[in-house]
Amino acid sequence: MEPFAGFLMPIQYQGIIAEHQAVRQNVGMFDVSHMGEILVRGKEALDYVDYVFSNEIRSKLPGQVTYGVLPNEQGGVVDDLLVYKVNDEEFFLVVNASNIAKDYAWLVEQTEGFDVLVSNHSDYYGEIALQGPSAEAVMRDIFGLELKDLGFFMFGNFELGDREVLLSRTGYTGEDGFEIYAKPEDIQVFWDMFLAHGVVPCGLGCRDTLRFEAALPLYGHELSDTISPLEAGFSMFVDLSKPRMIGLDILKKQKEEGVVRRVVGIELTEKAIPRQGYEVYKGETKIGVVTTGYLSISTGKPLAMALVDAAHSKKDTLITVQIRTKQVPGFIRNKQFYKKNYKAKGE
Repeated sequence: MEPFAGFLMPIQYQGIIAEHQAVRQNVGMFDVSHMGEILVRGKEALDYVDYVFSNEIRSKLPGQVTYGVLPNEQGGVVDDLLVYKVNDEEFFLVVNASNIAKDYAWLVEQTEGFDVLVSNHSDYYGEIALQGPSAEAVMRDIFGLELKDLGFFMFGNFELGDREVLLSRTGYTGEDGFEIYAKPEDIQVFWDMFLAHGVVPCGLGCRDTLRFEAALPLYGHELSDTISPLEAGFSMFVDLSKPRMIGLDILKKQKEEGVVRRVVGIELTEKAIPRQGYEVYKGETKIGVVTTGYLSISTGKPLAMALVDAAHSKKDTLITVQIRTKQVPGFIRNKQFYKKNYKAKGE
């Protein structure tokens, strides 16, 4: 257990490797009650969210979840988040635990000129993320729920037993899975039910190894207030056709002129672990820094994501990573370290 964002969080239960493999091969669960939940309501909620959020939201239907970022005026990122569209006048935002206070203050500050109310509901919700290829079967076996029609990045209100929950199907592991939002006391009940059913409890350690293999970003690593979503390689989550959005002009300029640095994948050709903060070199020249790195549990390869100069970001470029006193050789590759296993509606 270690302190994290004001919570005492489990790093591991039975071990990071065992928990990682449980999610990849069967099913695991994460207590992610530390995540933040912010509600946006009002007649101009759609216009407001469209202004503060990077992705396209107007065409989304009620019941859809959209991933994107809150851009700042410099084109960097206040936070990355999920936006749940209840309707055009109500949105449920799920933000990172370490950024709850910052995000809430930022969002309130941006309400000027909009007929909208932003409220922080983070203390009202607990959350379990059930992840793995057997997640749907577990929900069916325990609760009798048939969830084939709840497609990827969709959500709805359900009853689990006699308890009301908000249930979505997104995930942060590269596997199929569900997020259950409910009162904290109800989340405790669900946790015990899953545990009794044999679902493996998982900590923050394997949450990071899993999201890394799926090339999913972690705020403060691949995204930050100084790393733009375009530099991170997430231009597909930025709608530059909007007439109005925070940071729009700078992000458009980056798109037109090209970014000067880019988050890439790296694979080492020797067994060494390229950890966050380690420097990346091309010959004698430092070209960047590792943002996340592991000896990948699923592939057995020493892999990393790194923010490097765009001039040296081409695939197959030979590089070295400074690991203690040694320059360990490797090459730049794509970030698709692991094939994601999501389910489409009806599968």
